[in-house]
Amino acid sequence: MPVTLPDIRAAARRIAGGIYESPCPDSIPLSEITGCRIVCKLDNLQRTGSFKERGARNALLRLPPAQRKRGVIAASAGNHALGLAYHGQLLGIPVTVVMPDYAPLIKITTCRRLGARVVVRGDDFTAARAEADALVASEGLAYIHGFDAPDIIAGQGTVALEMMKQVPDLDAILCPIGGGGLIAGVAVAVKALKPKIKVIGVESTHTGNFAAALRAGKPVTVKRRATLADGLAPLTVGANSFALARDRVDEVVSVGEEWIALAILRLLELEKTVVEGSAAVPLAALMAGKVPALRGRRVGLILSGGNIDPSVLSRVIQKGLVHDGRLTRFTATVTDRPGGLAALARVIADGGASIQDIVHERTFSGSDVFAVQAVCTVETRDHAHVRALHRALKRAGFPLRVRL
Repeated sequence: MPVTLPDIRAAARRIAGGIYESPCPDSIPLSEITGCRIVCKLDNLQRTGSFKERGARNALLRLPPAQRKRGVIAASAGNHALGLAYHGQLLGIPVTVVMPDYAPLIKITTCRRLGARVVVRGDDFTAARAEADALVASEGLAYIHGFDAPDIIAGQGTVALEMMKQVPDLDAILCPIGGGGLIAGVAVAVKALKPKIKVIGVESTHTGNFAAALRAGKPVTVKRRATLADGLAPLTVGANSFALARDRVDEVVSVGEEWIALAILRLLELEKTVVEGSAAVPLAALMAGKVPALRGRRVGLILSGGNIDPSVLSRVIQKGLVHDGRLTRFTATVTDRPGGLAALARVIADGGASIQDIVHERTFSGSDVFAVQAVCTVETRDHAHVRALHRALKRAGFPLRVRL
């Protein structure tokens, strides 16, 4: 069943009032670092933290009355499960979610708190889907696919209708691609209303479902690899999504994990916006220079979700600071006589740096019993500051070994 502009417009009317019409403001700092005129569609501000609510609510509202009473089911480890649980609760529709064993505990508990029945079963998505199919057969539940059901695709396309209304002079929209439901809905809406707007899909180099499908001419299975953009990592792009998007998407690019991590940090620091890895890939693509033709253009970034684990966010911040030269680590050889460590600290302080941590290593410091190794983690301004600090330490007689 194809999805058309009238389907997307009908979905927009259907979900109005139940979905937050997220803002799409200009970003001066992101424009400065990318050379584009950036606006950000903040769908990470939806109640459950992602655009998935749009399709979930549309699909639930499209159910016939008898099916609403019996309920729905989905296999999902993430945002689709949250969106269904939340809107199922609002609409009084029973929701069952089958999650694989690796699903984050926070998402399991949140789905339960939102009223869903959660079944944790299987070591991968295939096993979870098999369990969901068994419950469909035994309990008469309706299965709602997270990215390939037409009603889901139509619901996701409403984000593009909002963007084109909020920013009439858009030249391009950068959209994450995982299973393809979001970019399919966006592409259908954009190319029907304003075909001159470029629709550019962005994947992680660790996913690549849509690019693989383009090469093969059809959806193919892509081996799962660990990625910060876990929301882009289903095993394959959806068949309906691919059929709708393949001839409407203008370009597909991929970005490495280091750029995704840096984009998360830039959005947090410059825009005060928390996003998950899959939502950071549009900015990552611009920062990595993947779409140079967009310089000076009016570009919309879809910030599709904000559900990032706090421990992952902490590691991303630390790695981003290292990338920027704002956090550095080195090992200095220091005399083990009184005042040796104080002298080292004084040189660091005089150089305008701040010590975050020092580990004083005696036992494994080499053959010189009168010397120790001091492993220093230091806060600095940038890479030039790091180099200047290293020079000052060497001049002061502290041999260094730089740790990356």
